[in-house]
Parts: sequence; structure tokens; C-alpha cells
Amino acid sequence: MAHHEVESIVPPAYKEYRNQAGETPYETFDRSHADLLKRGEQWMKDIAQSSTIVGTLIITIMFAALFTVPGGNNQDTGFPLLLKKKLFKLFIISDAIALFASSTSVLMFVGILSSRYSKDDFLTSLPTKLIIGLSALFISIAAMMVAFCSTVIIMVKGQLEIVIPIVLLAAIPVGLFVWLQFPLLVSTFISTYRPGIFDRKMKKLL
Repeated sequence: MAHHEVESIVPPAYKEYRNQAGETPYETFDRSHADLLKRGEQWMKDIAQSSTIVGTLIITIMFAALFTVPGGNNQDTGFPLLLKKKLFKLFIISDAIALFASSTSVLMFVGILSSRYSKDDFLTSLPTKLIIGLSALFISIAAMMVAFCSTVIIMVKGQLEIVIPIVLLAAIPVGLFVWLQFPLLVSTFISTYRPGIFDRKMKKLL
């Protein structure tokens, strides 16, 4: 991103000048950053692959949970026995959110894996997919825990000595994800969408 900011203030004629090695500024930049580009590509692929596995597992679990609803189904009508219960509605809604969010997450990470990994992709395309993918994955994990807790509460019929410890334990995966991935999410967002170096300096002068 920084080289685009420099490019924006350099006279157009300078962009085609060649150095002593006979290279233009673009060629010099590409050569000097080739190793960084490869390491960035590998880093992106590692995150996308591991996150795709997690997202796929959540999709499988949440899809299966819709066909094994808590309380069972009415043998005559086929409808869930607890259909009118608020906790059952919470289970259905959170299950659907987890399923849709994890599907979105997997699609974003597949998009990262199938990218060309050109230097321009690292400016906006890949970071945006990473931000959306990690955000959707967080939503799916949180919604999955809500669906799990609502199911437990239905099964134990609100016995607090069982419900409270389970709810607290269910919050651990969500907290761990925030602790491990939130700094990456914030730094990626800031580096991608914050104002440029020269834009910030101009605002300060104004």
C-alpha cells in the first residue's frame, strides 16, 4: 500500500526511469519483495486451510442438529414437540445463524485459496476476504454455543446447578477465538482501510 502512496505523488515521467541495473521502479519493487510475496501467500493459505476445516465441521454439526431437534417430533404431525417453546425457537435461530455464517466463512476462505496471489490482491481483495471469513467464523462459533446452551437448558429443564457451569464452559471457545484472532482481525482492518500516510499528514496540516 505504501508504494501506491509514493506512486501517487511521483511525477509520471519518473515511473519509467531505469536504475543502474536497467530496472524500472515497478521491476525493482517486484524483485525486492518477491520473497515477502511468497511468505504472505503461504501465510494466507495456512490460515485459510485451517479455518476452512473448522467452518466445515460447524456446517456438518449444525446441519445434523436440525434433524435431531431437542424433545423429538410428534409422531402424528412430524412437527417438533417443543415448537412453541422460546428456548426451542432460540435453538432454531442460533442453529440457522451458525450454519449460514460458517457457510459464508468457508466460501471466503475458498476464495482465498483459489486467489492468484498477485501483489495487487494483497492490497484489498485478500484482506477483505480474510476479515469477512474470520468475522463469519466467529459468529458461527458464538451461535453454535448459543444453540448448544439452549439445548442443554431444554434437556435439564432449567436446573441452575447444571446450566450455569455449562454456559460458562461454552463461553470458553468464544473467548479463546476472540483472544487469538481479534488482534489479527483489527490489524488487518486497520492496515487495509485506514487513511494513507500522506492523507493523514495532510489532515493534520489542515
